Amino acid sequence: MTVEAATQVEGHDYYGHARREILPFLPERCGRLLDVGCAAGTTTGAIRTLRQVDWAAGVELDPEAARLARQRLDRVEEGFIEEAPLEDFIAPASLDLILCLDILEHLVDPWAQVRRLSPLLAPGGRLIVSVPNIRNWKFIWRLLAKGDFHYRDAGLLDRTHLRFFTRETASELALCGGLSLVACRNATRYRPLELRRLISRATGGRAETLLAKQFIVVAEAR
Repeated sequence: MTVEAATQVEGHDYYGHARREILPFLPERCGRLLDVGCAAGTTTGAIRTLRQVDWAAGVELDPEAARLARQRLDRVEEGFIEEAPLEDFIAPASLDLILCLDILEHLVDPWAQVRRLSPLLAPGGRLIVSVPNIRNWKFIWRLLAKGDFHYRDAGLLDRTHLRFFTRETASELALCGGLSLVACRNATRYRPLELRRLISRATGGRAETLLAKQFIVVAEAR
């Protein structure tokens, strides 16, 4: 999918949208970071407004998005993460932050990549992952009531998704490289009187496993 086409899917700018929901989970120090699936680099741009970033690298498959990202990042590897020569220019234990936002579900073996990336974090460095929640109630209802498991151009059943996760397995993925769990949260921030917020509070947060469309998992190197 080209950048132009992606921006027209369901009215979302997939490549130019900054993932500001991850900003509360940033480590205090973000001097060196790697954004896997960096798109146009806007999330790194948002991080720079809050933290001093001395060096930022990214990996991006789409050529046009990679071109735009080079305006915001110091180095961008164009292509598949599995083929990116990260170890050639990133020393072990040298990064403060690694972002894997909406990327791991597209990989054949996301666990191998998390195990590869985790040793690149310095003590106190964080890996922030976001993946869609296959246990979302809308998906379950459509599957049970209509037998709907049709792939689409975007969303939970994006036709390029190869792996599916729940809250528990998303956490397991982020920790498979030996990091420690900091948080696993619903990526959506509800409005004050939104029904989903009321349901979540009434259930003591237990309904989040069904309400969440996407989870953010934060793991840290000790």
